[in-house]
Amino acid sequence: MRGAPHRGEHPHAGAPPWVPPRLGGPARMRLLETLAQASGPLSIGEIADAVGVDQPRASRLVQQGVELGVVRREADPDDARRTRVALTDAGAALVRGFRGDRREAIDRALSTFTDAERADLARLLTKLADGWPQG
Repeated sequence: MRGAPHRGEHPHAGAPPWVPPRLGGPARMRLLETLAQASGPLSIGEIADAVGVDQPRASRLVQQGVELGVVRREADPDDARRTRVALTDAGAALVRGFRGDRREAIDRALSTFTDAERADLARLLTKLADGWPQG
């Protein structure tokens, strides 16, 4: 496991370039992606299932997102005892930004590939996706 960053080292060193340092963590990024793809606000249980964490971890991720201003809690219109979670405008803008950064990083990484190599990569990724375990 990686310890604290060394002096002069970026605290987010090794992370893909599209992951904002202040958000970090793949679970937080999955939270934002999940909310961006959802058709409406989600419950903590729905977030936990989609992100692949337990409900206490999902609650902590949501709280961190609220503190960062990228998600908000709102009352469930069908059950006042429950809350739903949605992206804020800042969160939606952040997701759009890292999607664009991710696309640019992929384009840069593929810039040295020939057309044949790109076709081979697409074929192999399709084969991987087709063989990926479902559920």
